[in-house]
Amino acid sequence: MRRSLIPAGALVAAMAGSLVLAPAASATGKHGDNGTVKIHDAKTGEELRKNEPKVCVFYLDAFGFDAGQKVNWHIEAWANNDQDKGTTVKSGLITLDADGHERTEDMTLPNGQYKLFWNWEGEKGSAKHKVFKTDCPPAETPGTETPGTPGTSETPGTETPGTETPGTPGTSETPGATPSATDSASAGATPSASASTDATGGLAETGSSAPVGIIAAVAVALAGAGSVLVMRRRKAQQH
Repeated sequence: MRRSLIPAGALVAAMAGSLVLAPAASATGKHGDNGTVKIHDAKTGEELRKNEPKVCVFYLDAFGFDAGQKVNWHIEAWANNDQDKGTTVKSGLITLDADGHERTEDMTLPNGQYKLFWNWEGEKGSAKHKVFKTDCPPAETPGTETPGTPGTSETPGTETPGTETPGTPGTSETPGATPSATDSASAGATPSASASTDATGGLAETGSSAPVGIIAAVAVALAGAGSVLVMRRRKAQQH
């Protein structure tokens, strides 16, 4: 009787041990549902395990999954969105690293509300979900303000250069003006005959110096001839 009790006690102990170890084996086993996924702003470090439900540029960040698991994810339009609710707007596939961690590339969506569906290889429950909202500020349109015309300031280049003639302030004479005909005649005229000087130092008579000289010479010659005739007559009378 005593021998039969010993094997029975050993069997009970073995069964109790298996019940204690079973949850631990399940927790450390492969393909569990123990991971989580977060929505991160593009400027948030991927090592931070916080969720950001309101973003502009963002990425998906996974933690605590089993090593090497493959994840198939997609994002659907949700409330307050231009697209119909349930419409898939983005999707992708990634493979987690040895620590069960990985992140997607940065992405953007039109402003609105969306829902992430995260499914992975070997999951035992349902997909993990995250509802989030994108809210990006409106983009500024370049060139809406014309540079150089603030307020009522004067537009550069409105004054036409050269409208005022240099060198003619008031009534002053324009430099470089063509001399008049009178000035030219006065400046370049040949001194007249009346201003010339004769050989004896006196002023020569204007315009008739040559005829007067001839007449004077003839008169002198006639006077000489008359004197000769008078002297001859006197000699003839004396004889």
